Amino acid sequence: MMRVVLFILCFVGFSITICAQNILVVDAQNGDPISGVAVYNVDKSKSGITDLDGQVDISGFSRNEQLYFQHISYHIFSNYKFNILNSGNKVELTPSSSTLDEIVLSISKFGQNKRDIPQQIAAITSEDVLFKNPQTAADLLESSGQVYVQKSQLGGGSPLIRGFSTNRLLITVDGVRFNTAIFRGGNVQNVISIDPFSVERTEVILGPGSVVYGSDAVGGVMNFYTQKPSFSFQEGFDFSGNVSARYSTANEEKTGHFDLNIGGKQWAFLTSVSYSDFDDLKMGSHGPDDYLRTEYVETIDGVDTVVQNDDPEVQRFTGYDQVNFMQKVRYIPSEQWDINLGLFYTTTSDYPRYDRLIRRRDGQLRSAEWYYGPQEWASGNLQISHQQDGVALFDDSKLTLSYQRSKESRNDRDFGDTVLFETDEIVHAYTGGLDFTKKLAPKSTIFYGVEYVYNRVNSDGTQTDISTGVSSPDASRYPDGSTWQSLAAYASLQSKLSSTVSFQGGLRYNHILIDADFTENNQFFNFPFNDAEVSTGALTGSAGITWQASDILGWRFNFGTAFRAPNIDDIGKIFDSEPGSVVVPNPDVEAEYSYNFEVGANFNFDEVVKLDLATYYTSLKDALVRRDFSLNGQTQIEYQGELSNVQAIQNAGRSRVYGFEVGMEVNFCESVQLTSQVNVTDGFTEEEDGSRVAVRHVAPFFGNSHLLFKKKKWKLDGFVEYNGQFDFEDLAPSQQNIPFIYALDSNGNPFSPSWYTLNFAGQYQITDALQFTTTLENITDQRYRPYSSGISAPGRNLIVAASYSF
Repeated sequence: MMRVVLFILCFVGFSITICAQNILVVDAQNGDPISGVAVYNVDKSKSGITDLDGQVDISGFSRNEQLYFQHISYHIFSNYKFNILNSGNKVELTPSSSTLDEIVLSISKFGQNKRDIPQQIAAITSEDVLFKNPQTAADLLESSGQVYVQKSQLGGGSPLIRGFSTNRLLITVDGVRFNTAIFRGGNVQNVISIDPFSVERTEVILGPGSVVYGSDAVGGVMNFYTQKPSFSFQEGFDFSGNVSARYSTANEEKTGHFDLNIGGKQWAFLTSVSYSDFDDLKMGSHGPDDYLRTEYVETIDGVDTVVQNDDPEVQRFTGYDQVNFMQKVRYIPSEQWDINLGLFYTTTSDYPRYDRLIRRRDGQLRSAEWYYGPQEWASGNLQISHQQDGVALFDDSKLTLSYQRSKESRNDRDFGDTVLFETDEIVHAYTGGLDFTKKLAPKSTIFYGVEYVYNRVNSDGTQTDISTGVSSPDASRYPDGSTWQSLAAYASLQSKLSSTVSFQGGLRYNHILIDADFTENNQFFNFPFNDAEVSTGALTGSAGITWQASDILGWRFNFGTAFRAPNIDDIGKIFDSEPGSVVVPNPDVEAEYSYNFEVGANFNFDEVVKLDLATYYTSLKDALVRRDFSLNGQTQIEYQGELSNVQAIQNAGRSRVYGFEVGMEVNFCESVQLTSQVNVTDGFTEEEDGSRVAVRHVAPFFGNSHLLFKKKKWKLDGFVEYNGQFDFEDLAPSQQNIPFIYALDSNGNPFSPSWYTLNFAGQYQITDALQFTTTLENITDQRYRPYSSGISAPGRNLIVAASYSF
């Protein structure tokens, strides 16, 4: 009887499929469904378009008709209907080699053709993640070749874009602001909370993005779009997923990942889990001896002891481990509605801050301990999208509601001291946003929206005598209970002025409110104030034109303004910035404002040789920088037992940053391709006395070149990474004051040497489901340290990875 029932169910399901004749259109490289594919016959009398899950009904076409499949990011494909049905109702499209036809989301939060966007965009796909095997999201950004990454320790990575970093860059996850009110002007490591395995696509806006994203989007915006659940192509639920494993020799990385997708017709669920364990990182053999870790501190039987390192190339202590979890739920009640819920949780173990562990005082290692406590990030993100043509106010709308909880701590103890200082911070961030699009005319679309962000900062300080275990209150890093709020409205217009010229421009008004109470910390420091209240606003705008002058030449022109409002870190922080200095609160700071000009050109010579050039100039007014300060008339105070110079964040005149970028692609044949990316940035800050000094976050000349071979199941990549030199005179004053992270020149002054690495990667598709990847990095075992980093990069490193899809 059961067999009869199953037969009937299968027959009914088969009959429904034949009647509907749904087919699935996917990416030939990664198997992902493709939405928005136009399907039509020879005379275009019949047509259809794939839905959000890549499905389209072709029952309206006759069996012997030839069907054409067209999407702006893929090569046109055609086949007869009966062939498609006989091959499993699936069509695979090959991505177009022209990146100008990409669809990007970052500029307006809705899909736009990259060809019509006047700003420079760098994109990284999930396929790149599987091939390049980044250990963290910071490494993922660095792999683009257009983002420089600084590291103070292995558990970190602070992006630099066009001379800006940290709180002058904005990070978003699925369109939600990731920056919090305590993102600092120094290097930040929070980006490692984002799991590369969960990211479907990363888009980096090079240049200002304040019109859509508000405060902090001065130098660029890094947008991480995580994977979405997929729906079933057949009746009932489909189960699919991926399992990956990776091992790296330089830090004995052991990473495992799995994701499981359960898809029905209207409901879909995606679970993603990753775990990584990293041991101490080993540097290379050929390079400056200044980087060697010749000795380290261990506490043996309660006594801090200097221990000689058996292998000075091993950077003790740098290892840590990390867990990433993501749960997605997606519901489509009708063709007009798409509801997505994303839940994220990431945590690390304690992880040492390596650059503080190598500091010396009077020739001896200064710190016995310096580590961050577990960095935790928990987030819930609900997005409701609605499509409704014919509505007066909008065609597409998106409601976003988000809550994030970020937790971090700092723990340090000097050599020979029994007092361990600890500060703990938790930030609760609430975001609400409404975004809309409306087609005003066949060639003009307006994007507009409103946003509200609320951050509450909880901060505590303690000191513990490790010999007795007795703890007592100490000054917190930030004023406990302080709040930061942002209210904003924006609108932008994209218009196709002609077949070759497009315009995009917009305005945004942002108002920032800050409330901080210093009463608790006044028991430790006699500040001349008890609270700080900030109410400031900024109007930002952008205007740009793209002009496809010919089949060969295209132009981009863009002008944009951006701002960064003070946050809790700017007005209320207490911390030791460098040996012998302490930063204290300064409630009298104002927003900084930037003006950016950019010109770009792209050349395309018959899809064989392509060049993408861009040059830019940014002027930053009232730049927030760290400068010497006085507190109640005192220029020195005692902080954590040490007499320290007083400093504070202040508006200190103007900074100028300028540079150019060159990208090249040469397609020798269908299987062999050469790509290269070069970035040059320079700039200066005007001091109060009129002198000019280097900008701290301007990176040296850097770039990469790749020779790629793709043939059937093989993908091979021989590539070189290279980096220019910064002499002592090229370093910002803050960098000149921390020589322990740099090599020393013949005069004993710190400098950042040039370096290069030779590398080779290979990938083989063993079966449709099983893929094997191996990479040999830094083949010549160079010992180098990227600019401003406190930890040396990996030496020769073999990466072995495998992934299985089901």
